Amino acid sequence: MAVLAAATGGALSSPAAAEGEPPPGHVPGQVTFPTHCLPPQEAGLPPADGPTTARITVDDPAPRVGDTVTVTYQVTRTPAVNPLAVDLPADVLTPTGRIVLGGAQSGEVTVVGAKRNDPVKAGEALPAVTMTGTFTVTAPGEITLAPGGYTLHTGHLLDLDTTCAAASTPVPDPDPSPNPSPDPSPSSSSNPSPSPPPSPVAQRITATPLPTANLRSVALAVAAGGPGTKVKVTGAGFVPGAAVTVAGRAGAAETADRVSAKADELGVVLAELTVTDKATTAVVAYEGAAWSPTQGSGPAAYAVIDTAPTAPGTQKVTAVVEPGALGLTQEGATVTLGAVPYGDGGAAAGRIGTVTVKDARGGPAGWSLIGKVTDFRGAGGVRIPGASLSWTPSCAAAPGSPSACTPGSAGTVGPDGAVLASTGDAALTGGTFTIDATVALQVPPYTPPGAYTAVLTLTLS
Repeated sequence: MAVLAAATGGALSSPAAAEGEPPPGHVPGQVTFPTHCLPPQEAGLPPADGPTTARITVDDPAPRVGDTVTVTYQVTRTPAVNPLAVDLPADVLTPTGRIVLGGAQSGEVTVVGAKRNDPVKAGEALPAVTMTGTFTVTAPGEITLAPGGYTLHTGHLLDLDTTCAAASTPVPDPDPSPNPSPDPSPSSSSNPSPSPPPSPVAQRITATPLPTANLRSVALAVAAGGPGTKVKVTGAGFVPGAAVTVAGRAGAAETADRVSAKADELGVVLAELTVTDKATTAVVAYEGAAWSPTQGSGPAAYAVIDTAPTAPGTQKVTAVVEPGALGLTQEGATVTLGAVPYGDGGAAAGRIGTVTVKDARGGPAGWSLIGKVTDFRGAGGVRIPGASLSWTPSCAAAPGSPSACTPGSAGTVGPDGAVLASTGDAALTGGTFTIDATVALQVPPYTPPGAYTAVLTLTLS
């Protein structure tokens, strides 16, 4: 756990494709859908109907819950036209739009583009635009992204907005002449207009949940014995009432030693395992059909002592390597971020105290280090949201460590948490790891001067 403080101061159709395959020439993330564009009233133009070709791309197609994903919305073709009766000069067009999320996470992402365009002659179609935005992943599973409506703002002579949304019925490609299609006759029905239809899904990403802490463990009454020794095993941290298997292990494989037990109402398991397999070097306990990092304990070392008589003049020598624990230490208890000027706001930068993780368990399970941060609070109850803090993690394994350390993704930390570093599962894991991260708190302009403090909590599991 650490306390963080910041201060403020002074085209053509493609040939058909085989079923289940994209058509030849298909651009990933690109879709075409019918669009109804309304020019500004001041222009005196009828609505323009026609296809919009759009493409959505993401910077991370496989984020974890809590990660920030940057999305890009490109409109490469639009039926919208220059709303002025004169030529539109360069760099006066500002696009804004929205991306509709579906599947595991609903909502909308606002995207904005830079004021950048080539000159457009009077009556000609407006040019391609690119918009970007971000969203935070809040749920695991497949998340779909579909292009929503967009607005093309022109700032020459007059400030004018042309708004475009998905049309209710397919509209054929308009004639390439600069004149837009005439407005269809209004319906005489008194029924309210239906909601705009959804545009097609352009992109899909798959979000994975944050790893949860696995507190399962086992302890043995004795660490060695001859073949047939009955070893009392105590397990803790299991689901109350769950069926638990206690088994011998040799590296990543199970041996023939096995017994079943049941966790009590506190999640404690008491079992007696008869160890007869000379290959057994450890004991584990787990729920389900097989051991897994999420439903199994780490191994407790055990040595089977060969009791066969030795030849005269010889002695058997047995050494036992006992497993240790998984733990962390961190330099310092506070992190001081740089100051930002009042009025301007900006990024208050710093770095966390270096974290050292030591994994001496000697089993097959990796680990994850997750950070969560509270809101930053200042005098008078003023707050800066914890989601305004982002980090860029780094980590390194000490020489000789069996595991490789993977830094978490750069992005928002926030109250929901983000991965700082992790190691994967393997036949044998462990080592010593040094973990750092640069951090930046985005302080809004005109945040009242003073010190703002939050608590960053790191959880190792």
